[in-house]
Amino acid sequence: MSTQRPAPGDHLIDFELPDHNGNCRRLSELVAGDPAILHFYRGFWCPKDQAQFRGLVQLQDQVEVAYTRMISVSVDPPEVEAAFRAGIAARWTFLSDASRELQGRLGLLETTDTFHRPYIPTVLTLFPDLTIHTAYNGYWFWGRPSNAELATDLRAITRAIRADWDLNPLPGPPHKGEGETPR
Repeated sequence: MSTQRPAPGDHLIDFELPDHNGNCRRLSELVAGDPAILHFYRGFWCPKDQAQFRGLVQLQDQVEVAYTRMISVSVDPPEVEAAFRAGIAARWTFLSDASRELQGRLGLLETTDTFHRPYIPTVLTLFPDLTIHTAYNGYWFWGRPSNAELATDLRAITRAIRADWDLNPLPGPPHKGEGETPR
């Protein structure tokens, strides 16, 4: 088991977990060739997580139209995640690591809560190939990214992967009509 936490530049493992409906889902399938926000959280019961989710729900419309994905992971069972997801009006996928196997592999066990044994609140922004762009440690609330920071990360990832980001024409022959004098 690895205890080294995910860091920028690392290639994240392509794990598989049940979603909020109980269906097994693979991370690469959910990312589907787009930039992604991967969010590990303590649980529905945590007031800091609730505050962060309110912000993420505000961001979801932009994420959806920007060809970007959000995925949230906790140790809560799928039925609890489904209820929490519905209660906050989230439309993205929630994954359940109730066995805590992935949590151990990623070294993200929060050791101060021995009752719930939750994830250390962590947000990763990912390239489509699952390379980590930025890792945020949210154990302390101000370590969690703001929506503006997430947008900055996603803009940088999108710029790096989308060949059509820069709309300046490449040098080449002029288009028909360019350089001609109007009559």
